[in-house]
Amino acid sequence: MPKRISIIVAIAKNAAIGKDNDLLWHISKDLKRFKELTKGHYIIMGKRTYFSLPIRPLPHRTNMIITDIPNEKIDHCLMAYSIDDAVEKMDNTNENFIIGGGSIYRQFMPLADKLYITRVHKVFEADTFFPEISLEEWALIEKTDINNDPQNDFTYSFEIYTRKQ
Repeated sequence: MPKRISIIVAIAKNAAIGKDNDLLWHISKDLKRFKELTKGHYIIMGKRTYFSLPIRPLPHRTNMIITDIPNEKIDHCLMAYSIDDAVEKMDNTNENFIIGGGSIYRQFMPLADKLYITRVHKVFEADTFFPEISLEEWALIEKTDINNDPQNDFTYSFEIYTRKQ
């Protein structure tokens, strides 16, 4: 049975996702959505993403860190030493969430079957970007627009895509 691999990410209008190993915005509703979706699941990330987290490891999830340093260990985390190793170690029955960063997203795009996107309708200066989502490969199955968030001076949407067969 193939692993269920989902990508979860917030993307600006210009495909920006981060700068200086940090998020570009603070959206409480997005953070709550992330927590609800990923709780009880494997979350897979690169080492720089892991060390950018405010709480490490993220609670109530299996934190898997991908590193290219053989035998490297990080306390309370499952380690993977390649993309293939990460896939092999993923949960066989539940959804597995790829949470970043940029290089990890690019490598998992061809393997993912679902995308949870928070689409931020504003351009941000960044040094990390998300790869293009081709509508020939992906179908938008759900979209919720958030136009009245008093905490932010921009609108955003929650989108879910599935890979076309």
